[in-house]
Amino acid sequence: MELRALFEKIVEPVIELATVAGDAILEVYATDFDVQAKDDNSPLTQADMESNRKIVAELEALTPDIPIISEEFGLPDFDVRSTWSRYWLIDPLDGTKEFVNRNGEFTVNIALIENHRPVFGVVQVPVTGVTYIGCEGSGAQIRDTDGSRKISVALESASPARVVGSRSHRGASLDAYLEKLGDFEMLPMGSSLKFCRVAEGAADVYPRLGLTSEWDTAAAQAVVEQAGGQVIKLDGTPLAYNTKAEILNPFFLVIGPQDHDWLSFIDADQ
Repeated sequence: MELRALFEKIVEPVIELATVAGDAILEVYATDFDVQAKDDNSPLTQADMESNRKIVAELEALTPDIPIISEEFGLPDFDVRSTWSRYWLIDPLDGTKEFVNRNGEFTVNIALIENHRPVFGVVQVPVTGVTYIGCEGSGAQIRDTDGSRKISVALESASPARVVGSRSHRGASLDAYLEKLGDFEMLPMGSSLKFCRVAEGAADVYPRLGLTSEWDTAAAQAVVEQAGGQVIKLDGTPLAYNTKAEILNPFFLVIGPQDHDWLSFIDADQ
């Protein structure tokens, strides 16, 4: 099925699905939930699993011929998934640490990848009910209690530059970047909301000079790119998907306004 016809079939159901998954997360969020440990010792809650169950079941019913990669599944062998030109990539609860800390900065991420690019992405924020959507050919939008409106990145960066960064991860590489950048305002944020702040023009740049996985970034990358921004690796090329055996992303920048050479502030040793 060509993309335009596919979008007509899937966009609204997937937006609704993200909200349903977000509601399932909130049911757990309101309780004294248990926290287990994944193999990498990151927290795993009942909310991850319940959100994952709902998303996978609905996607399998909606698009039975499109494979799915989820953070809560085992990763298919690269020999298998390298043959996929189209697949779903989901993170049923991005920002589990934010969830455990109860600061509200966690999201549901659902992305459609086509030929290594995220062409459709939904980022739903359960606590606020806000949903960010990016769809190739239709641009980016935000939906909330006031309705739906188009969003775009800022045309000009603020002074000082507005830099969005992780609440949970900050290291020497980011500190070096900020020192070279000069005057800046740091906007701490959890999960894929950092991308969304750039997409809606509330931040100028998000330097991610640390490890992430492809399911952490795909949905929000679609939102940023359809809002007129860029998500680029340190060599200046777009962040791509399913091109290698490992699921980890290289370092990257999320860029809104184009009035700075944001890559020029990267340490040459990165």
